[in-house]
Amino acid sequence: MSSRIEQLIDEIEEYIDSCKYQPLSNTKIIVNKEEIDELLRELRMKTPDEIKRYQKIISNKEAILNDARTKAEALINEATVHTNELINEHEIMQQAYAQANEVVTLATHQAQEILDNATIEANNVRTAAMQYTDEMLANLENLIAQTVNMTASHYESFINNLNGYAEVIRANRTELRPPEIDYLLEEENGGNEALNLDMLK
Repeated sequence: MSSRIEQLIDEIEEYIDSCKYQPLSNTKIIVNKEEIDELLRELRMKTPDEIKRYQKIISNKEAILNDARTKAEALINEATVHTNELINEHEIMQQAYAQANEVVTLATHQAQEILDNATIEANNVRTAAMQYTDEMLANLENLIAQTVNMTASHYESFINNLNGYAEVIRANRTELRPPEIDYLLEEENGGNEALNLDMLK
C-alpha cells in the first residue's frame, strides 16, 4: 500500500498534467493557485509523519538484533545444560567432554551465524528505508522546484504582457494625435500662453 505522501505527489503530478496550456504555448500552463496550494499544504503536513514512519522502520534493526541475541543465548544455555548432563555421567566422562566441546562449538557457530544474518537483514532494512525516504524527498524537491519555476515564468509572462499593452496604448495615442498638435505643444512649451484652437480647424 502506498503512503499518503506518495498519493499526494501523484495527485499533484496528475493535476499539473490536467492543467491547460497558456495560449500560443506548449510549455507554460495555467494553474489554479488555491488548488495547488491546498495540495502542497497537505503534502507539507504529511511529510514529517512519513519520515517518522521510516525512522521507526530503521529502528527495528535493534529489535532484530535483540531477538537474534536472545535466540543465540538460549541455544548456548541449552548446550551448556546438555554438557553438564554429559559430564555428570562419570562412566563416559572423556566422551562427555569431547561431545560437550563439540556441542558448545556448534552452538557458538550457530549463534554467530544467527547474529550475522540478523545484522545483514537489519542493515538491508535500514538501507532500503533510507533509500526510499531519500527518493521520496528528491521527488518532493523536484516538484517544488518545478512549481517555483512555473510561478516565475507566469510572473515574467504577466509583466511582458503588461509592457506589450502599454506599448500598444502609446502607439495608439501617437496615431490619434495629428502632427499639428505636437507642433503647437512645442510652441506652447516655448513661451506661448494658450493654444489657438482655431488653427486646428
